Amino acid sequence: MQELITPTPLKPARKPPAPVVIWNLIRRCNLTCKHCYTTSADIDFPGELTTPEIYTVMDDLKAFKVPVLILSGGEPLLHPDIFAISRRAKAMGFYVALSSNGTLITPENIAQIAEIGYQYIGISLDGIGKTHDEFRQKQGSFNAAMRGVELCLAQGIKVGIRYTMTQNNAADFPAMLQLMDDYNIDKFYLSHLNYGGRGNHNRKDDAVFQSTRQMMDLLFETSYAWQKQGKEREFVTGNNDADGVYFLHWVRKNFPEQAAHLQAKLEQWGGNASGVNVANIDNLGGVHPDTFWWHYGLGNVKKRPFSEIWQDVSDPLMAGLKQNPRPLKGRCGTCAYQKICNGNTRVRAQQIFNDAWAEDPGCYLTDEEIG
Repeated sequence: MQELITPTPLKPARKPPAPVVIWNLIRRCNLTCKHCYTTSADIDFPGELTTPEIYTVMDDLKAFKVPVLILSGGEPLLHPDIFAISRRAKAMGFYVALSSNGTLITPENIAQIAEIGYQYIGISLDGIGKTHDEFRQKQGSFNAAMRGVELCLAQGIKVGIRYTMTQNNAADFPAMLQLMDDYNIDKFYLSHLNYGGRGNHNRKDDAVFQSTRQMMDLLFETSYAWQKQGKEREFVTGNNDADGVYFLHWVRKNFPEQAAHLQAKLEQWGGNASGVNVANIDNLGGVHPDTFWWHYGLGNVKKRPFSEIWQDVSDPLMAGLKQNPRPLKGRCGTCAYQKICNGNTRVRAQQIFNDAWAEDPGCYLTDEEIG
């Protein structure tokens, strides 16, 4: 959006030396959310990394030049050493973010949280009030999460709300944007549910895809309006890299004179980065291409350093993810926008077709839109 309003020259693409690491330090959680990808619960899970083991992994990650640690769970604030781990990560020079449900950010610990200096805290909301509480399966969880947001804002901590869209909460999306505006929240992260779809049936008639398109239109319109008003807020969408192509079509329709510039910027950005610039370490030390690949292990940091696991392309999935272009099939293989999308989040194809390189059943673009 900033490029639409104040275009900047195309510079050489930045190539991070190592991936952003999303690290599920603990699987325990005080909530039981319906769409949880870690299937967390309020119990102890045996075999989790000890704090000394976590520190050993951190040393390897730093030597490997990992720039960012996103500390997640479960609920990371339930980890008994979360603040010690966070302080050490900050002292080592990582960009450190916390991914929380917000309910355990309280007046009793907010000073400690502020003192650590997290660069960003993302708090998950699934809708307003009752909608959120039903998803989280705990009454009062919305109010508790919003208290966490307010405490962070009062301390000057950069805070964002993370929203996973499903058919059951899509109606709350406009109210979520209004909430962001009312509280002047810094960032909005929209996560598409990793929808499996029903293969290649008519996308024009798919209720989920129609809802997604309407939501993306509202997101673009709101983001553009706020940028024009001088409201510096970030919007990020995740788990559906078709968003980049859909955005380009929106630009062509509304700002055709900027379309070539935006296409060049989107191609430089490059789309899906799972297995390349995004990595996941689970609570047991398992390494995955991203957080939705928990069923597929690349190795374990208890037995082998992350830096070795990540560079090993003897694994066929990692070889394909790191390949450019990726060995895509079907609609994805013939898509004219591979440079923007990079084949999307391959996990949906693997789950539906048992083939990581098949077309993505979660792509909401029509055949015409993908050329």
